[in-house]
Amino acid sequence: MRVIAGSARRLLLKAPDGMDTRPTADRVKESLFNMLNPDLYGCAFLDLFSGSGAIGIEALSRGAQRAVLVDASMECAGIIKQNLEVTKLGENAEIINEDVYAAIERLGRRGDKFDIIFMDPPYAAGYYVPVMEAIKKADILAAEGYIVAESAKGVDFTAAEGFKIFKERKCGPAVMNFLNLEEEKC
Repeated sequence: MRVIAGSARRLLLKAPDGMDTRPTADRVKESLFNMLNPDLYGCAFLDLFSGSGAIGIEALSRGAQRAVLVDASMECAGIIKQNLEVTKLGENAEIINEDVYAAIERLGRRGDKFDIIFMDPPYAAGYYVPVMEAIKKADILAAEGYIVAESAKGVDFTAAEGFKIFKERKCGPAVMNFLNLEEEKC
């Protein structure tokens, strides 16, 4: 696994051992960042279920102003820290080592807003809708911001009240679902 482009291009990243994480393949990551590229420079980026930190680090390497990387695993938080040191991108990054819901609540209390929120939870664990509801409740998505949810085919996002899919792209075995907040109706 490596950083594909930007200031840390070609640097190798560590990944946690075992089957608990599913690193995004380079081919999928490249497709994702081709779609994100117009919105990336200078943005605030939130990487939920960060694993190795590869997505948040790629965002920083390509010009995101700051990135917050969230993972509940102590092992993953340690790997993220090492990967930020290797890439020299730690100055603009924050690692939050806690449950995703607690992290979202903390970010909301601080008044943080994110232009792009990326989430790649375990596909079958049922996180998508509850996490999106937590994001909305904490009010951490910027007005013009959006969520990118990596999922398997067939995940139903319609139960996430207040969000709409505005783009969906198949990237290998994964589907990138782009969602933003629906406009409030009077």
